Amino acid sequence: MLSFLLATVITIDANANRHPISPLIYGTNFATAQQLEELNAPLNRRGGNATTRYNWQANATNHASDWYFESLAEASGVAGDDADRFVDESHAGGAEPMITIGMLGWVAKLGNNRARLSSFSIAKYGTQSDRDWQWFPDAGNGVRSSDGKRVTGNDPNDANLPSDALFQQAWVRHLGTRVHWYLLDNEPSLWHETHRDVKPSGATMDEMRDRTRDYAARIREADPNAIICGPEEWGWLGFLYSGADQQYASTHGWSFFPDHAAHGNADFIPWYLRETRGSIDALTVHWYPQSGEFSDDTSASMQALRNRSTRSLWDRNYRDESWIDTKVYLIPRLREWIDANAPGVMTGITEYNWGAEHHMNGATAQADLLGIFGREGLDLATRWTTPDTGSPVFLAMKMYRNYDGSHATFGETSVLATAPAPDHISAFAALRNDGALTVMIVAKDVSGPVELHVNNFPFTTAQVWQLANGAIARKPDTNSLTITVPSPSVTLLVMPRVQVRRRAT
Repeated sequence: MLSFLLATVITIDANANRHPISPLIYGTNFATAQQLEELNAPLNRRGGNATTRYNWQANATNHASDWYFESLAEASGVAGDDADRFVDESHAGGAEPMITIGMLGWVAKLGNNRARLSSFSIAKYGTQSDRDWQWFPDAGNGVRSSDGKRVTGNDPNDANLPSDALFQQAWVRHLGTRVHWYLLDNEPSLWHETHRDVKPSGATMDEMRDRTRDYAARIREADPNAIICGPEEWGWLGFLYSGADQQYASTHGWSFFPDHAAHGNADFIPWYLRETRGSIDALTVHWYPQSGEFSDDTSASMQALRNRSTRSLWDRNYRDESWIDTKVYLIPRLREWIDANAPGVMTGITEYNWGAEHHMNGATAQADLLGIFGREGLDLATRWTTPDTGSPVFLAMKMYRNYDGSHATFGETSVLATAPAPDHISAFAALRNDGALTVMIVAKDVSGPVELHVNNFPFTTAQVWQLANGAIARKPDTNSLTITVPSPSVTLLVMPRVQVRRRAT
C-alpha cells in the first residue's frame, strides 16, 4: 500500500467527453432473484459450457469436459422447466434473461427413468485415467489409462441426440414473449476440446458463418423482437482464429493457420461480422485476464497485476503481460471492428472475471472494470458468475447500482474524469438524470488525501459513500474538495447540482 502526504489530484469536467452509459453493462450470470434485486442488475445470463447441449424437450444437459461428458437430468421431466425457472427468477429480480441457444448440432440424451448417460463409458471404451467414481463410475474422462491418449471414434449417440435449428426454434416459441435476448452458443472455437465427444474437429470460419445465419434466421422467425448475440468467443485466439485453426496450430507450433490463410488472412471476428451482417445484433465475447488474475491469489505481486491488467480493456499503449503479449485495447478494438464491418451492432462482454472475490483487491478490480465499461461506451456486460452475496466484489457491483439500498445509481451520462496513476487510483464520473454529478474513486493501493478539481458543475455539498473493509457505509457529507481515502477502497461522491442565480441588471 502506498500512502501519500501530497494529495492525489483528480480532475472532473462535467461538460467534456459526454456520452451515455448503457445500463446493460451491470449484468451478471446465474443470479437469484434476491441477488438481482439487491444488485439492481438489468441482465441475467444463462451461459457456460453446460448450456450448449441443453435439451429443452427432455430438460437435460450434457456437462461436457466440465464433468466427464455426462448427460444429466434436471430436477423435473417437464419440457424446458430448468430454463423456464431461470426466466421466472430473472423477471422476479427485475432483470431480462439472456438464453444460450446451442448450435453444436447435438443435445443431451437420458437413459431409462431419466438415468445418466456417459459419452465415454468405461465398459464400452476401456479403462480411463479418471472417472466419476462417486456418482457414476462408468463415466470416464475420455483419456485411456494404457497410453494417456484420448479415446477417439466414440459414438456421439451414446449420450446425445442430433439436433438442428428447427429444434431450437421450437424452444424459442416455447419461451414466447418472456425472452428476447438470445446468445448463439458458448465459446465455439473450443468445441473440439470442451465437446470433443461429439465435435472432435474444430469449427471452421465458414461453418460458424453458416450456423450463425441458420440459427439466427430461425430465432427471428419465432421472435421478430429477438436481440441476437454472438459469437460468444472465449478470448484472444478465438477473436483471431477459428476452432479449426486453433486445433491445427496447437500441434504445429502455432506457426501456420490454414483456415485463416484460406480466407485471405482475415482475422475471424472482423470476417464474421461482415459475413453475418443482419444476423446478430450484438458482438459478444468473453474476456478473462490470462496471468492468473482469475483466481484467489492475493499475493502482493498478483494484487499489483490485477491493478494494472484492467488496462487491457482500454489502453492502446498497454501491452498485455500474459502470453498474449500485444496491445489489446479490447473495447475500442471491438468498436473498430464493428464500425468497419457491421455498423450499428452493439458491443458486449458476456463473461469476465478478475478473481479475488472475497478480497478488497477483487473489489477494486471489479469497480475499476464497471467504470471502464461505462467510460469506454461498452453496450452490455454480464459478469461470470454472480459473486457471493455480501462479498467485497458483490458490494463493488452494488456501489454502481444500489449503494444506498434504495436503487440509487452511479449515473446515465459519462463525463471526463482523470486520475494521474490509474494503476494505483482510478476515477470515473457521471451525470445523473436527477441532475447530480457522481464521482467514483477506486483506491487500489493508495491511501491519503484526494483533491478534486471539478469544472463546469456548481455544488456545495457531497454525499460520501464508501466500500472499505468489506462493507458499504455512508460517511459524513462534505463541502470540501479534498477528502481522505483508505486503501483499498471504493468511494462514491454524490453532488447535487446547485442552481446558480443570476443577479438582475
